[in-house]
Amino acid sequence: MEQYAIKGGNPLVGEVEIGGAKNAALAILAASIMTDETVLIENVPDVRDTNVMMQAIESIGGIVEHLDRHTVRISGKSITDLVIEDDFIKKIRASYYLLGALLGKHKKAQVTLPGGCNIGLRPIDQHIKGFRALGADVRIEHGFIIAEAERLRGGHIYMDVVTVGATIDVMMAAVLAEGQTIIENAAKEPHVVDVANFLNSMGAVIRGAGTDVIRIKGVPKLHGTEYTIIPDQIEAGTFMFAAAVTKGDVTVKNVIPKHLESISAKLTEIGCEVEESDDAVRVVASKPLSHTHVKTLPYPGFPTDMQPQITVALGLSRGTSIVTESIFENRFKYVDELTRMGASIKVESNTAIIDGVSKYTGASISAPDLRAGAALVIAGLAAEGTTVIDDIKFIERGYEDFHIKLQNLGAQIERVNSERELQKFRLKTG
Repeated sequence: MEQYAIKGGNPLVGEVEIGGAKNAALAILAASIMTDETVLIENVPDVRDTNVMMQAIESIGGIVEHLDRHTVRISGKSITDLVIEDDFIKKIRASYYLLGALLGKHKKAQVTLPGGCNIGLRPIDQHIKGFRALGADVRIEHGFIIAEAERLRGGHIYMDVVTVGATIDVMMAAVLAEGQTIIENAAKEPHVVDVANFLNSMGAVIRGAGTDVIRIKGVPKLHGTEYTIIPDQIEAGTFMFAAAVTKGDVTVKNVIPKHLESISAKLTEIGCEVEESDDAVRVVASKPLSHTHVKTLPYPGFPTDMQPQITVALGLSRGTSIVTESIFENRFKYVDELTRMGASIKVESNTAIIDGVSKYTGASISAPDLRAGAALVIAGLAAEGTTVIDDIKFIERGYEDFHIKLQNLGAQIERVNSERELQKFRLKTG
């Protein structure tokens, strides 16, 4: 019974250090097994998803050595098993990155169909299309994706939709294919660029990452490297909105402000002050929030992973706001939980119409997925009274020490494991 117990009403004030980007880390960990030499990766977030990925690498014979909490040394030299059927790996969406990595290096891979948060269809058709364009035979049998090729040859791939997962997966396989590969309509997210930079540091030749056309010149093999993962823009954005919702003053440190521009712009629009420095962003919410409209879009647009957080903020803003979700169709499942806290939100298809209310009130609610769970924590921090959040395992998939970082900003939040601990929290916080 792992829960967060939250007593709302405290403005968040202070500084918070942002960890490594989960979505970049998952792909980089997978790509690290594409060489027989040792790879050292720094700034790896200690969250459930990355730990599952490392367990999966060990399950097929890879060696993973934890030098400290955020630094790992990985060797893929001893990998002989190209079948990944670990029960854990089913639970994370990024399991498909092992497909691209193993197919690129060993020309064969078999990976359990991926899981992750139930926020809507995330088809793997573009992954399959990309692998086939490189000359692989790809099929789905008995719950596995199986990909194999006698040799991989460069190809010209046009992605039918902008997809981060398929862009990274095909890029990984293509770096060890013969000849040149061109990926058009490629995703431009910061973690796509980070994975490309990592692969280049191993001897790959990738040009154009961060634009919609990526060109890859195949190389015979990759070598070892040392690499530091970029900061997590979604963790940063979550704390920025937590400052806004609690009428706080928070400096988010160890970030790349350029990655946060769409988030900063919306916070400014609703009435927050946003100050940027070289590697930090300060958010001050000293006046009432005002309404706005937002539509989620691929980078550099407003991230779908920040949609629940901005909805929580707009629920406490003056006037009527509209949030349009253009990436995932199931991303408003948390609205029922937010309504239990007093929000006035009407969802029609992929649009939420939000009438701002003066306050949220504490309630017992459940986290339906990773980002919505974090957004509900933010709502609890702003609410009157006590909020108890179930299913925090979703939140811990992507946020390291979330409650501890919030405590350090003045939040009254605790992770509780029993009814007794919950009662103690209620007594303590009155």
